[in-house]
Amino acid sequence: MIKMYGIKNCDTIKKAQKFLTAQGVDFEFIDFRQDPISEQTLQSFIDAVGWEKVINKRSTTYRNLSDEEKQNITLALTLKNPTLIKRPVLVTESGVSVGFDKETYQKLG
Repeated sequence: MIKMYGIKNCDTIKKAQKFLTAQGVDFEFIDFRQDPISEQTLQSFIDAVGWEKVINKRSTTYRNLSDEEKQNITLALTLKNPTLIKRPVLVTESGVSVGFDKETYQKLG
């Protein structure tokens, strides 16, 4: 089963959901504001793609961090501020992808 992690009011999430639905792809959506992810789940994202891809440096949340926090992003800080996670995070049998990429998503259909 494909899992999509994100927040429901995110435009990129809406675009990704619409795309997958149009492709006839079944997926489970997990809103990490309503259903916080575990430390293990976050670590699995990081292990798969690395911190650089997981953290959304264009988010308001990231821009509001202190310089020290930006240099020392931790699991705890990210779990406390889930909007730091770039969206969507898609977990499939073949791995983890972060962000909406049509080519990647078309391969799921």
